[in-house]
Amino acid sequence: MLDRPNVTQQLARFVAGTRIEDIPADAMHQAKRSVMNFFAVALAGCRTAPVEIALATLAPFSGGRQATLVGRGERIDALSAAFLNAAGANVYDFCDTHTRTVIHPTAPVVPPLLALAELRRVTGPELLFGVVLGNEIEDRIGLAVSPQHYGLGWHITSTCGVFGAAAAVGRLIGLDAQHLVWALGAAATQSSGLCENLGTASKSASVGNAARNGLLSALLAERGFDGPPEPLNGVQGLYNAMGVPPDLSFLTEGWGKTWQIMETAYKPYPCGFVINPVLDCVLDWRRDHGDAEVVKVVVRGNPLLADRTDRPHVTSGRLSQVSVQHAVGAALVRGKAGPEEFSDECVADPEVAALRGKVEVVRDASFATIAAAVDIVTRDGKVHKLSTQAARGSQLNPMNDGDLEAKLRRAAAAWNPRHDIAPLVDAIWSLDESPDVAGLCALSVPRAA
Repeated sequence: MLDRPNVTQQLARFVAGTRIEDIPADAMHQAKRSVMNFFAVALAGCRTAPVEIALATLAPFSGGRQATLVGRGERIDALSAAFLNAAGANVYDFCDTHTRTVIHPTAPVVPPLLALAELRRVTGPELLFGVVLGNEIEDRIGLAVSPQHYGLGWHITSTCGVFGAAAAVGRLIGLDAQHLVWALGAAATQSSGLCENLGTASKSASVGNAARNGLLSALLAERGFDGPPEPLNGVQGLYNAMGVPPDLSFLTEGWGKTWQIMETAYKPYPCGFVINPVLDCVLDWRRDHGDAEVVKVVVRGNPLLADRTDRPHVTSGRLSQVSVQHAVGAALVRGKAGPEEFSDECVADPEVAALRGKVEVVRDASFATIAAAVDIVTRDGKVHKLSTQAARGSQLNPMNDGDLEAKLRRAAAAWNPRHDIAPLVDAIWSLDESPDVAGLCALSVPRAA
């Protein structure tokens, strides 16, 4: 017996019945922005140690050279490409964020769509359509159990991202509602990811799996690989198994009236989303007080800030990405917060380490996740009170198109200063006119000198 039948079926019918023409222009443009940001963060992460290890591990088992790896000359089978490109996009915690759920929606969705585009013809408008639909599905499934699901320790990007990937790919390959239910069923049984892994390479493994398994689920369903009628809300379905009573209204109510992709925030800093408003405050202050000696810092923010990033004792660059103490210390010492500020070298910097011990974190439920207040106490006894209600990059204080383009250009130059990324930038902004995006990912690979 089902608790409430037809929940997944209704969701699948909405996906199957939605057309490109139903997506408003602003949502399609936001999808372009998400693709731009995806390539920026994937280029930033494409040659990090976790990606190198994962590629070396997967390559011997790969049965073909079907798909492109972002920023790299190697090619690999489509499923492994989806895994590696998603893991690389997530490794720096630099990816986009759906603000109400804290899902990073693009990393699990864009890589399987890019892999699919090298297997079958996908037009630019279809790619953008898939990005919008994928965001919609993963965010709605996450909204139904937020914030408790994440609070219990489930890595919501991974647990919900697999559904976005399955739905996006499934819709583009023409699955009807019944086959989409099967795809979502295969995705449900592969939904996994734990917040305990934050700060380690293993965190990105579940994001990679969400992309790979979403692609696999849709392709299996296309061939008739069936599943249960109610994988989301069955008695032993996803929601009941994961222990959070869902608000099922989030799944389908208002479908097509608003689009979740419009709630996307884009990060200017490669660290946990809730750290970003803190860094806005600290970096703005540091620009005018570079010579001041700081003796204490009190950070006040949403309880999620403390729950996920109150880590004064970090030992690696990976862990520093989820340490508000490290972020504050590095920003005060170096006056910036790029990937190099979240490296092993910066963690070992004695000056940064000393400041980590001077940062206190205070929980305050009155703060939104995009807001923070910072009190900086200097040697002369002055208390500098700083605050922001909306972190840079959030929906209320967005990065503009030029900011996102610049983020991609910086990421490309960081690995190879001679890499001409302009063709990729131009291709992304003109996706709505592209008849075939099979070569889009290849534009991220530097040409041989």
